[in-house]
Formats: sequence, structure tokens, C-alpha cells
Amino acid sequence: MDILGAILNCIGLIILAIGIVCVYDARKITQKFFSTSNVNESTRTVKIVGFVMFVIGGVIVLL
Repeated sequence: MDILGAILNCIGLIILAIGIVCVYDARKITQKFFSTSNVNESTRTVKIVGFVMFVIGGVIVLL
């Protein structure tokens, strides 16, 4: 059971880190991967997805 907890902790930390990067670099990610005319809306969407990933990763780490 201890190994399973360590693996879940690592997965949670990875998800948490990806969420932080999505929030911090949302505009760069949007300009690189999406070629939309409305960059602000896409940036907001990437930030929301990053925040949700941050919360999910945090919950996994705490459990």
C-alpha cells in the first residue's frame, strides 16, 4: 500500500506541475498551439483548464 501511495503522490505532483505551467504560460501556449483570431478567449480557457488540473493534482497529493 505504501508503494501505491508514492506512485499516486508522484502522479498528483506531475498533474499539479502541468496545471501551474498552463496557468503561468497560457498566452504562450495559446499562440503556439492554437491559431485563433481571439487569443484572449483561448488564453482564458487554457487558464481555467490549468486551474482545474492544479486542483485535481492537489487533491490527489492530499489523499
